[in-house]
Amino acid sequence: MARTRTTDADDLPRFFVWVRGLEGPEPQKWTAMDFGIGDWKRPLVLAYLELPVDERPLSLSMLARRYPPPRVDLS
Repeated sequence: MARTRTTDADDLPRFFVWVRGLEGPEPQKWTAMDFGIGDWKRPLVLAYLELPVDERPLSLSMLARRYPPPRVDLS
């Protein structure tokens, strides 16, 4: 008998984050807004949003359509 994994909303990533990618803003899902040692991630984060419980299971592409990327100054 195969085991099925039940996912609780608390087990899913809580934050939808736009980060600075090589070709522009890139969407990601994070479980915590831990910026790490020396805050090295902070300059890479363009925008973030704590997701409501009902949006946590949504795919990155669906969240990216719902929350478009921020405008980035290329200069």
